[in-house]
This record gives sequence, structure tokens and C-alpha cells, in this order.
Amino acid sequence: MTGSTAELVVPEAIRDEILERARDGRPEEICGILGGEYDPAPDGRSRVRSQYPAENVAETPRTRYRIAPEEQLELFERLEGRGEEIVGFYHSHPRGPPRPSETDAKRATWPDRSYLIVSLEPRAVSAWRWRAGSECDATASRFERERIVRPDRRR
Repeated sequence: MTGSTAELVVPEAIRDEILERARDGRPEEICGILGGEYDPAPDGRSRVRSQYPAENVAETPRTRYRIAPEEQLELFERLEGRGEEIVGFYHSHPRGPPRPSETDAKRATWPDRSYLIVSLEPRAVSAWRWRAGSECDATASRFERERIVRPDRRR
């Protein structure tokens, strides 16, 4: 996991909604999709406009998250119907650090999208961009730290 110059603009109200949902969902992980304006550039600035909560259907929801494919498709259609792009995904780590786990890295499938992680112990929110390796070198796949900024902050 390395750093990047990518930024994720997250309105405070959306950040607070996700934190509250994580607290209410404890001890299980919560998850959802982020909609808005997506910028895939290495130094890109994606903007979250809304969050779409999803049900965690993982076999072990205390330590994993999974969105059912049918629900994921329904949420994608909903956000696209509102003129939004898929910015990324979010989930919580109720008792873990606000960084991707090994399982998160193994299951990440959306290159250059943001993965917002909410930790409750300690209470923190972090963002990461998934950078996929090439077909020849899948081991180059990695999460890069992404800066979270408020909407009113200018570059």
C-alpha cells in the first residue's frame, strides 16, 4: 500500500451518514456504493455526491463484506439514472484499522475506483484507490492511499 496524489471529495454530511451507519451496524461490517463524478487519472479528483447503502450478505459479516450482485446492479442503475458515475465503494472495520485488509486487496475488482474504509476502533475514515496490475503482473495490484478533502477545498 503506497501513497498517491489522488483525492476523494466527500461532503461531511455523507461521511457522517456512513459513520452513523457503521456504528448502528456494529459488530458487523456495513457496505455500500459511492456515486458522483469519477476521475480515473493517477492524480485525479473524484467527487462523491451520494452514498447508496447495501446489505452485507457475506457469510461472515463481522469480518467481511459482500454486496449481492443483484443489489449491486440495482444500485448501479439507480445512480446512473441520477446522472452519477460509480466513484467507488465503502465498508466498515468495526474493530480494525482504517486501511484495506488482505481480504480487501484480494477481492478488489474495480481498478482506479475509491474504497472508503470506516474504522470504529479507532474512529477514523480513510480512502484508498485500487490500482490493478497488468495481466502479465497481477502482483503489481495494490491499494494507494487517497486524500479525503471537503467539497469547499480548492486544489
